This record gives sequence, C-alpha cells and structure tokens, in this order.
Amino acid sequence: MGRIILASASPRRAELLKKAGVTFTVVTADTDERTDQTEPAAVVTDLARDKAEAVRKKLEKNSGKPAAWTGIILAADTIVARDGCILGKPRDAEDAVRMLTTLQGRWHQVYTGVCLLIREREGEEFRRLSFSECTQVEFYPVEEERIRRYAASGEPLDKAGAYAIQGLWMANVKGIRGDYSNVVGLPVSRLAYETRLHGIDLGMI
Repeated sequence: MGRIILASASPRRAELLKKAGVTFTVVTADTDERTDQTEPAAVVTDLARDKAEAVRKKLEKNSGKPAAWTGIILAADTIVARDGCILGKPRDAEDAVRMLTTLQGRWHQVYTGVCLLIREREGEEFRRLSFSECTQVEFYPVEEERIRRYAASGEPLDKAGAYAIQGLWMANVKGIRGDYSNVVGLPVSRLAYETRLHGIDLGMI
C-alpha cells in the first residue's frame, strides 16, 4: 500500500489521526462545498466524497502518471444540526451568537461524513469507502453575555455550529452521547472499525 493522504487542512483532524498512530501527509484541494443533499448524514457524506475526489485529481495531475499513484486518500466533513436544520460555519460573531443561543439547553447532533479512496496497485480503479457518524451533544443554559464573550474570542468563527468542544466552549458541555472525537471532526473509533472490516490498514493499533 502506498502513502496515506489526509485531504483536510483541519489541525484537529490531523491531531486525532496522529494520536491514533496514523502516519500521513496533508494535501488539500479547494471545493465549493455544495451539495443537492438535504439530510445531514447525506450532506456530510457527499461533501467528504467531493473533497476526496478533488485531492485524487490533484495527486494524479501532479504525479505525471495518473494510474501509477497508489495509496489511501482520507477526507471528512462535519456539520451541526438541530431538529434537522443544518448549522454550518458562522458568517461572523453575531451569527455565532445566534447559533449558540439556539443550541443551548437542548440536545443537538454533530454529523461527520468520511470518505476513503483506496488504490492498492498501479492501474487499478480506486475503490471507495464512505460512512457517516452522528453524536448527540447537550449544552448547559448559557447567558447571552458569556455567549458574546466566546464569540468575540474568534474561536467559533471557523467551526461548524460555532463552537469547538475541545476549546473554550468545553466548560458549557452538559453531555455527550456517542463518539467525542466525532464532535472534534473525525470519528476515529468508527474509522478504525470500518477500515479493519474492509481490510484497509491505516497503521492503527
């Protein structure tokens, strides 16, 4: 098997993979992150596939011999949903305040879609493995002043749902049902299970 490529610029996903014992290289490609899907699990799966395909095309173009590149491309996409309504990254601090206000004091869902493109030998077609994971998260009620202070920190501005569970906002998390790493941005345990199930070696224990 060739090298493992993480098709994401997210430092959080990179950190999770490193902690899981995976050796990889980061290669990113711009995508417009648009999909015709509307159901949260389908949205993240579709967007993860688009990211993986974009990096595949980039790698094949740069290699000079498209059919000769072998390895694994791993891409992921994460969104937050409440009552089926998708919350992406906030436009600005005020939008972050709005999102966090709607999420406090109730359960919401964090979805991550994962797509792997695998080619073990030269000349073969890439095979695809895709799945999604959902984790339930609940916040304590938080007063507006504290929400605004958090939004002003800048931390939520590039985060789906306007918060980082491993960051400053962790003090407001009341409960989690499911995989914590999924909320950070990559469901590591599910990834390990799915790859073992399909005979894919990422180097995890």
